[in-house]
Amino acid sequence: MERRNFLKLSAAVAAMPFAQRSAVALDYPTRPIQVIVGQAAASSSDITARLISQYLSQRLGQQFVVEVRPGATGNIATELVVRATPDGYTLLLVNSQNTINAALFPNLPFDFVRDITPIAGVFRVPLIMEVLPSFPAQTVPEFIAYAKANPGKINMASAGVGGPQHVAGELFKFMAGLDLVHVPYHGSTPAITDMLGGQVQVMFDVTPTALPQVRSGKLRALAVTTPERLDMLPGVPAMAEFLPGYEAFGWIGFGAPRKTPTAIIDLLNKSINEAIAEPTIKSRLLDLGGLVMPPNSPADFAKFIAGDTEKWIKVVKFANLKPE
Repeated sequence: MERRNFLKLSAAVAAMPFAQRSAVALDYPTRPIQVIVGQAAASSSDITARLISQYLSQRLGQQFVVEVRPGATGNIATELVVRATPDGYTLLLVNSQNTINAALFPNLPFDFVRDITPIAGVFRVPLIMEVLPSFPAQTVPEFIAYAKANPGKINMASAGVGGPQHVAGELFKFMAGLDLVHVPYHGSTPAITDMLGGQVQVMFDVTPTALPQVRSGKLRALAVTTPERLDMLPGVPAMAEFLPGYEAFGWIGFGAPRKTPTAIIDLLNKSINEAIAEPTIKSRLLDLGGLVMPPNSPADFAKFIAGDTEKWIKVVKFANLKPE
């Protein structure tokens, strides 16, 4: 009898942390939630965080407060969340830069895939391969042929070393077997300015900044980086039509510190999926040049992140990329 009572008591004590976590999860949220963004104010990440946070505040009855913490290509914000208490009150606006950083910075004090629990993906941001209207090549095959005939003579602009624009261009170079000279800038705007001035000849840029230039006729789109053509540019082919398997895009979602209770992750996942299905929010995300992701579970989003990380590890190794 004494032994049985001891075993019951031991089991009860062992179950207490789980029971306490479950109780906390059932009451969640009881106070404001902090959403950390590692990109600049008014960026697509910041705008997305505020759109979804406003919905979550109304849906869950507590304020979701967005805090912008830019720097070190998002690593400062990520480390802040990694070190936060895993109670659901500190979240991270995650994006494609996180998976690129995992490949680009081998000695970070955290492991993004291990230390951040995926909650839900929100939307993907395609890129457009663009050139000046006067560029000799009119199509991707013509561009590849021209580049092979002129190795090291074509300048490829990007918004910075290791950003989505850069790695999308490096993936193109890798798959097409080309020698293009990478010219990094501090953002898309100065890169576009030099491109319009003829200092650089090609760029893979995200749709929010590329579309106005293409639609105005100042730049010509040769391809989009999604597997299929885009409704917003129906006459522009997908890169995969010429380089099978090519796919590159930015993306945005939400994550939390590792060991955040599953019940909280599931509640946030359900609420975020509801948010991106809401017509007004969906329309705003489309205005940002994004493609809203279909409803996805935390496991779906984790699989997506793992695949994206694996791809960029290969590209970073091929191009021998080093952080600035």
